[in-house]
Amino acid sequence: MREIVLDTETTGLDPDSGHRVVELACLELTYHVSTGRHLRRYINPEREMPEDARAIHGLSDEFLAQQPRFGEIVDEFLAFIGEAPLVIHNAQFDLKFLNAELALASRPPLATERAIDTVAIARRRFPGAQVSLDALCRRFEIDSTARTLHGALLDCQLLAEVYLELLGGRQPGLDLTAARQAATTTALTAPEPLARAARPHAPSAEEATAHDALLTRLKDPIWRR
Repeated sequence: MREIVLDTETTGLDPDSGHRVVELACLELTYHVSTGRHLRRYINPEREMPEDARAIHGLSDEFLAQQPRFGEIVDEFLAFIGEAPLVIHNAQFDLKFLNAELALASRPPLATERAIDTVAIARRRFPGAQVSLDALCRRFEIDSTARTLHGALLDCQLLAEVYLELLGGRQPGLDLTAARQAATTTALTAPEPLARAARPHAPSAEEATAHDALLTRLKDPIWRR
């Protein structure tokens, strides 16, 4: 059950107006839980960065000019995501930008059917509530204090936690692998029990006398045959 959490940072809001992707991040999930395997690439947009966009993610023209163009990382990106479903917060926005970049690189577009839109899931679960990434982090008590600027990889990491909570959360007691490991560790580190003296089984003299007195009151007891 492999999924990819995906996020982008861009120079603006609309690729049809010439805006481009400047950061791309992907985080691998297995059975809805992060494996830690990820891909992150900064991208030279081949255009100037508007000041309002730079205020959001902090990426400057000078820094991005030193990064590869999208066409130079497209094969690496496509190989990483494979055929996995794509978990995206506001999927329409990111897919529109990525498909514009893929078209410029002469690659086929990503199908919208691959996207799992966490905004749509959150709206179904919490009608009328705020469904921004920050709002959902607050709702699920996920620490997002490191998110002073937007960054694609950090947003993927936060979204992975939000996505798990939207699906019902990690249920306590079901992490069988961790439980087995804990049991093994306990078994390996538990101290050996102290030696115990052998328990005596022979009857005492008083017990033997009482037994004989009982037998004299019985008719043909089997213990005397």
